[in-house]
Amino acid sequence: MLGFKKRPSFLLVLLLVIASYNQYTFAKVTPVTVNDDLQKVLNASQDGDVITLSAGKYLGNFIIAKQITLRGENGTVIDAQGHGHGLVLKNSYITIDSLNIINWGADLDKENSGIYVNNQRINERAVGLVIKNNSLSGDGFGIWLNHATKATIVNNKVNGNLSLPSAKRGNGIQATNITHSHIVNNDVSEVRDGIYVIASQHNLIEKNTVHNLRYGIHYMNSNDNVVKDNTAYNTRAGYALMSSSRLTVTGNKVTSSEDYGFLLNFLDESILSDNYIKNVWTKPENVMAGRAGKGFFVYNSSANVLENNTVDTTEIGIHLTAGSENMQVYGNNFINNPTPVKYVSNTEQEWSKDGRGNYWSSYLGWDIDKDGIGDTIFEPNDGIDQLVWQYPEMKMIMDSPAIVILRWVQKQFPVLKSPGVTDSYPLMKPYFYQEKPSDNSLSVNQLTPRTVQ
Repeated sequence: MLGFKKRPSFLLVLLLVIASYNQYTFAKVTPVTVNDDLQKVLNASQDGDVITLSAGKYLGNFIIAKQITLRGENGTVIDAQGHGHGLVLKNSYITIDSLNIINWGADLDKENSGIYVNNQRINERAVGLVIKNNSLSGDGFGIWLNHATKATIVNNKVNGNLSLPSAKRGNGIQATNITHSHIVNNDVSEVRDGIYVIASQHNLIEKNTVHNLRYGIHYMNSNDNVVKDNTAYNTRAGYALMSSSRLTVTGNKVTSSEDYGFLLNFLDESILSDNYIKNVWTKPENVMAGRAGKGFFVYNSSANVLENNTVDTTEIGIHLTAGSENMQVYGNNFINNPTPVKYVSNTEQEWSKDGRGNYWSSYLGWDIDKDGIGDTIFEPNDGIDQLVWQYPEMKMIMDSPAIVILRWVQKQFPVLKSPGVTDSYPLMKPYFYQEKPSDNSLSVNQLTPRTVQ
């Protein structure tokens, strides 16, 4: 009787083991050569299959509708022959690995892409896509990830066509309406925007390199994302963060940008920390009135935190305008910026927190008690600066005795001083953060963007 009573439990376990062997367990590996009809092989595949492409050039625009892995080897090329998409992914759990995709279409209105994700199931996200170790070179968009979740885009190289005007190039990696996805360690160049994210939430973008393009990483209408440890260079703007909220932007670098290191436009409740900006300067051939390289340009943005960033050698360290107020700015280094701050407003701003301000290389104060904090407050701009911003022709008389007297009067009679930025606890030495070793165990599901306190 005891043996009979245990038998149902044994049968249950056996059934569970059998059930765990799903269709993927019996998936097959199908080698393909250029002499085979690749689309026919794709159509005949079953979920879980692995299709391996030998070296050679595969001509066409291929559609993948099954949950398969498509893997190339050294010398495997997908040539879209100058039109349409290279690959179209129409299902979940598809892996694209080690392919060289070239020569797709240039029609941006039709969203021509090297790899285009378009799940055929209406109102259902593509889940678990993996696009890795690929090289893509073409005129339109590189990788277009649309309506997906839990995707991984890793170790890809995307290169656009520098002979086309920027406006006629696609973006390197376009993420539209995606969630809980990871875009990591990609190299993107010579496209319009390196990584463009729109209407997407709870994603991690890290360790990518974007260069020789317009905007390195561009956010629109996206909330609760993390952008960390990316590198941008030779751009118009390293990072353009627009119409978004609750972004955590940390450990990123931008060098040799022409207009902006970080462009904040209608960005709210976000934290930018430990970022490094260097050499943001307008090229001599592009100099015009009102144009200058800015480390941070903050437009109509509020309730943001700028903490422990370095802004080094920019024409304007930080420019705030259009009601950009209620910001916390502390622990930052402003080094070798001819104009550290440009701020025109009727509201005073204190840029320190808990007795800790910022480092200003143009600060001429002293520290008698040797506590690392300047004994006199720092005001990066005064009423004269604000007049110059409104009337640029005044630059011709900036060193005149009249201007010197006006500045002296402002200091002697603070009641005459117009509102502006004040740092009551300027740091005597710059703060340099030490990069922390990466935590390779971090997953998108573990991400919790920091919140503004």
